Amino acid sequence: MLSIPRLALADAQTLIAGARKEARRIRVPMCIAVTDESGNLIAFERMDGAKVLSVQLSQDKAFTAAISRRPTHDYNARAVPGNLVFGIQSAHGGRFSTVGGGVPVEVAGATVGGIGCSSGTPEQDRACAEAGVRAFLKSLKKTREKAG
Repeated sequence: MLSIPRLALADAQTLIAGARKEARRIRVPMCIAVTDESGNLIAFERMDGAKVLSVQLSQDKAFTAAISRRPTHDYNARAVPGNLVFGIQSAHGGRFSTVGGGVPVEVAGATVGGIGCSSGTPEQDRACAEAGVRAFLKSLKKTREKAG
């Protein structure tokens, strides 16, 4: 039997809060999605003013980061005609995103989920997703320090 580490709803909310804080700092409202390690949605937030198109894009970015265990921007330069990765963007019914803004969430070497942000530039989306991960890891560290 396998034991699979997975994000809890409270973890997803911490990730969203960290991404939201960065989005407010840069003044770009975001759609923020968090998935479990299999790419299934745990939590989602659409900040006031975030683009309608970004609702699905943020979820696809989180899905991609979780199932591939790598940031979506890693695929951007690779998924071009002539490269062996070209066409991967059609995987999973077109849900596989090669646009920056999806980041895997890793704990102790295991991918436990993904976060996807969308509504700004790919660089802004990525910065917000990475801020979410930093906030989560900081919170996890504090929790572990209190426990022992």
